Amino acid sequence: MKTLFAKSALASLVLGSALLGATLTAQAADVPRTASPAGAEVYIISPKDGATLNGTFKVQFGLKGMGVAPAGVDVPDTGHHHLLIDVKEQPAMDAPLPATDNIRHFGKGQTETELTLAPGQHTLQLLVGDKNHVPLNPVVESQKITVTVK
Repeated sequence: MKTLFAKSALASLVLGSALLGATLTAQAADVPRTASPAGAEVYIISPKDGATLNGTFKVQFGLKGMGVAPAGVDVPDTGHHHLLIDVKEQPAMDAPLPATDNIRHFGKGQTETELTLAPGQHTLQLLVGDKNHVPLNPVVESQKITVTVK
């Protein structure tokens, strides 16, 4: 009897964990998106597309038609920067952006950063997120630029 009870309890735990994981995943994808202001634009001020750079260089972010506010701050018509480095496929636009080596968060409202990359060709792109790191709707993203690190 104890063995049957233990197996039932274990099966309940496994099933419960699977259901909780599915619920959390569904909730993350259901995060409401913040509307972007009409005409908002984000762009990379420097470096310029096609630039050849040393291993460490400055990236300056530009934003037009909206303001910058730190993550967690709910102010209309604002957002904060995310820098996508060598990202081939866009991340999900209906969920908070993950923080990875290729998706850098600037949730304190920073408008520039110093970046160190390995030698070779790299792509850079900016994407504006709301207070919850969710991309705005419609998306406010820069053109992708290519730089070469020597």
